Amino acid sequence: MNTTILITGGAGFIGSNFVRYMLLHTEYSIVVVDALTYAGNPENLADFIADKRLSFIQERIEHTEKIRVICKHYGVEGIINFAAETHVDRSIMDPSPFVTSNVMGTVSLLNIARELDLRYVQISTDEVYGSLGDDGYFTEHTPLQPSSPYSASKASADMFVQSFVHTFGVNASITRCSNNYGPYQFPEKLIPLMIVRALENATLPVYGDGKNVRDWIHVDDHNSAVWAVYCQGKKGEVYNIGASSEQHNIDIVKKILSSLGKSEHLITYVKDRPGHDRRYAIDSTKIMTELGWRPQISFADGLESTIEWYCTHQQWCNNIRNGDYQRYYQQLYGKNI
Repeated sequence: MNTTILITGGAGFIGSNFVRYMLLHTEYSIVVVDALTYAGNPENLADFIADKRLSFIQERIEHTEKIRVICKHYGVEGIINFAAETHVDRSIMDPSPFVTSNVMGTVSLLNIARELDLRYVQISTDEVYGSLGDDGYFTEHTPLQPSSPYSASKASADMFVQSFVHTFGVNASITRCSNNYGPYQFPEKLIPLMIVRALENATLPVYGDGKNVRDWIHVDDHNSAVWAVYCQGKKGEVYNIGASSEQHNIDIVKKILSSLGKSEHLITYVKDRPGHDRRYAIDSTKIMTELGWRPQISFADGLESTIEWYCTHQQWCNNIRNGDYQRYYQQLYGKNI
């Protein structure tokens, strides 16, 4: 039995935390493939460069032949696809990269999984379901109604996964998760952006009235669920992953300011973005019942630990802003194929 998994997007926020989870909690070897676009940061994995179980290759997932060679060379048993363009605002400015990475890249990986008979898990998002009213929850049977170019590209990718299961018998599952937070998140997302700006006493821009609701989950809880799906999930099934922790955006901003001892006068309300979904909320009954998974980290504890991480890793944030993290690729990983 092979004990190597290909993790695409493994230098990004969720992917790098998953790699860390695997190296700390399993005996698997990990091959990371990442294009190192704006959100892919090899510095996220610097603590593990000496671990012989970790290999890193800079490559785009839509380059099918190159990914096929990597899979064969390392003898991988499966692929977990974290690679994606994920920022909604960027998708509104230019949807094209989202189609290339999220749709064409997924199809490329599915073709490889089909050819080499690999286990495949697609990391998706609750945003494919669209917006909820004040009541109710997304289930795995909720119709897909994406509201942004980003969520449309992820919904399309999900449909391709399901088509490869039904047409070609690929052993694939899909996870759809609520909003993640935690260490190593690119500081244009809500929580790290607000922490970083508050530390600088800069204004904190909040869309609209700040009453948009999201169900938040710590990245470590998300990744333990992904591993459960990889190991136990059924072919062709979708698994929602959430922590039943709905929060208004403005309340999170205020909690961050309070934790840092900063004034709420730093909050500035700005024009809402186009197509901004009002509420997301996940029903995780299926994964809890069928796979026995449960979230372990409360939002209060997770937010405090995340704030502390950004306070003690300000050089990491500065490297992101300056683009200096790109030099880590050659310095740390240039020796790998």
